[in-house]
Amino acid sequence: MTQNLSDLTHALIDAARSAGADAADAVAISDDSLSIEVLKGALEHAERSEGTEIGLRVMIGQKQASVSGSDTRPEMIATLAARAVAMARIAPDDPWCGLADADMLSDVRDAGTLDLIDDSQPDPQELERWALEVEAAALQVSGVMQTQASGAGWSRRQMHLAATNGFSGGYGRTGWSVSSVAISGEGLGMERDYYADSRTHSDELISPAEIGRLAGERAVMRSGASKPPTGRYPVLYDERISSGLIGHLVQASNGASIARGSSWLNDALGKQVLPDGIDLIEDPHRARAAGSRPFDGEGLRTRRRALVEDGRLTGWTLDLSTARQLGMTSTANAARGTGGAPSPAVGNLTLTQGDRTREDMLADMGTGLLITSLIGSSINPTTGDYSRGASGFWVENGQIVRPVNECTVAGNLRDMLMSIVPGNDARPHLSRVVPSLLVEGLTIAGA
Repeated sequence: MTQNLSDLTHALIDAARSAGADAADAVAISDDSLSIEVLKGALEHAERSEGTEIGLRVMIGQKQASVSGSDTRPEMIATLAARAVAMARIAPDDPWCGLADADMLSDVRDAGTLDLIDDSQPDPQELERWALEVEAAALQVSGVMQTQASGAGWSRRQMHLAATNGFSGGYGRTGWSVSSVAISGEGLGMERDYYADSRTHSDELISPAEIGRLAGERAVMRSGASKPPTGRYPVLYDERISSGLIGHLVQASNGASIARGSSWLNDALGKQVLPDGIDLIEDPHRARAAGSRPFDGEGLRTRRRALVEDGRLTGWTLDLSTARQLGMTSTANAARGTGGAPSPAVGNLTLTQGDRTREDMLADMGTGLLITSLIGSSINPTTGDYSRGASGFWVENGQIVRPVNECTVAGNLRDMLMSIVPGNDARPHLSRVVPSLLVEGLTIAGA
């Protein structure tokens, strides 16, 4: 399949040149997946899908245009290239577009050292057995009345990127997952929660029995939820959702937001954005991690870098276009699909952990809110004003006393991030390794 994708990208490049493009890059992506869902001890849904998508970006002078499709016949490749060139001729000038210079390109053209492919072949019967086992384990938890969904899945994605600057490379990754959503209570008192595990290699998955048990226990703990009191309290973001809080910092330091002048971090380069001693590291070369990649969407070699070092923001996340706009150098963070030009994005992230368990942090907060789920979002990208719906547990005297829901937490991201206290419970296999985070003084709107 890899060779086939390589052939497709080079066919697109050749067609673009024949149609009159000055420069071009092309990407071909193949997806293969299998998913199994069960309900009440029986097969509910099984799906197998396979497909290939292609994308082409062409440049004529300082104009560019992109096209994509799923028809890979030679005549359609020629048609796509002709359309892209015709579109580029009438496109407005983009002074920042362009491919990487040849001396900037990665000499690593595959992901062999990253171990992203599990060669095990998916067995539908085995996946069904996992799904049945995870559902049964959830139902065995006292207080669980039913499950909403239990399933197991496998996927494999391959990609190849080629360009007229001489770059040609590709790699793939696999994914295995098991999950369950359990429901406790009855009628208007029903509550649900979940647990899931996802890995690049099946031999690292948590057992289905453990996943089902955790899903069931989480659902039972939410039984009888009510609104928390209104006021200003400390808030502990549980590890399962804490990466979202750090994600707001990552988004605000994205070069596209900075170039538009629409980020609350516009003036923060080199300044403190997290407490002293805390680093935020991107490492695209972690073996078996879902966010790893040997080169970016423009063929530049990826590298480990600190987004934040000792609490100070060290730089923006940049692709070639945003780097040119800002007079900087790309950080090799271009992400590329088939539908358009590259844009900057981060992959694997690790936040410095603390030395305290979640229980220690609950004791530290005294009275406040432990958030395990967030819904909705109202984030002002230019001011950092933050407001989100939340549910979780109310804490008094350092102990969880009851489940809560239907509340809103609000604050300002700049102040929130400066007050975080990280725990030590981050799961190291995740793409974003972020522990539970204690945040001081958020406004809670509840009862």
